[in-house]
Amino acid sequence: MPEKPKIGFYWCASCGGCEESLVDLAEDILGVVEAVDIAFWPVAMDFKKKDVEAMADGYLAATFVNGAVRTSEQEEMARLVRRKSKIIVAYGSCAHLGGIPALANQFDREEILRYVYEGAPTVDNAVKERPKREVGVDGSSVTLPQFHDMVRALNQVVDVDYYLPGCPPTPRLMKQAVSALLSGNLPVRGSVLAPDLALCDECKRKESKPADLQYLKFKRPQETLIDPAVCMLAQGIVCMGPATRGGCEGQCLRGNMPCTGCFGPTSRVKDQGAKMISALASSIKGSSEDEIDAVLSTIPDPVGTFYRYGLAASLLRKKTG
Repeated sequence: MPEKPKIGFYWCASCGGCEESLVDLAEDILGVVEAVDIAFWPVAMDFKKKDVEAMADGYLAATFVNGAVRTSEQEEMARLVRRKSKIIVAYGSCAHLGGIPALANQFDREEILRYVYEGAPTVDNAVKERPKREVGVDGSSVTLPQFHDMVRALNQVVDVDYYLPGCPPTPRLMKQAVSALLSGNLPVRGSVLAPDLALCDECKRKESKPADLQYLKFKRPQETLIDPAVCMLAQGIVCMGPATRGGCEGQCLRGNMPCTGCFGPTSRVKDQGAKMISALASSIKGSSEDEIDAVLSTIPDPVGTFYRYGLAASLLRKKTG
């Protein structure tokens, strides 16, 4: 019997939802385990860094890395699994685009540390103590990872072969990706393993979207009763569908919530947030600066709205100065 391909999974800066999504394969995970050997999955089994270091370069057929890169440890592990893997898949929004963690790029490193250890309402730290990078414990030295100045998507640190988008990717896309890896029937390297069309194209509400939208204000989901049969944009709710890749099966929309953009842009969109801002700005009703400002003020968090998952991969990337 031929030896089964060996694959790995690794978790960088993310919430852990991508790791949970592997369990969402349900009984299909048995087929994955039957077809491959999981040779590295530290969140589920007892693997050490030294185990990976001992592997020959290219030993792993593929490694699925989820999470952005924020610390020196995450960068080191990303580079290590890159050497040990024939194929690296950026798994989920954080690895793909920087994800929610990349919203921290609105602030510099010092601002973040000052708030977390000194300024947060629940912090009681009168002496302004912060974790030390290195400290002696019982004659040994313990070293903490370095907190980098910015959050990066995986491909800003190592070469990435394929991308599986989503927060998290759907079980269907995961199953398709594993099947493609095992069959060798893969698209060109650098491809996003999801349909290259806008979510609006597969949205069941698309027929109710007017050709001409005129906004006097935008509503947040909690501020209105959402009609489940009508386009979110037609109801004045910011929905990222026009600027977001499809393939998610419209899960948020089926739950009567707007798309927030976790699948990232299609190949025809250079900057997901800018694309959506442009689309909405052209539909604002108002001729004076004050009228336009009044409409825009109803979107209280523009970065979190238009770059919720993609700030690190956007043209903006991070705060400077």
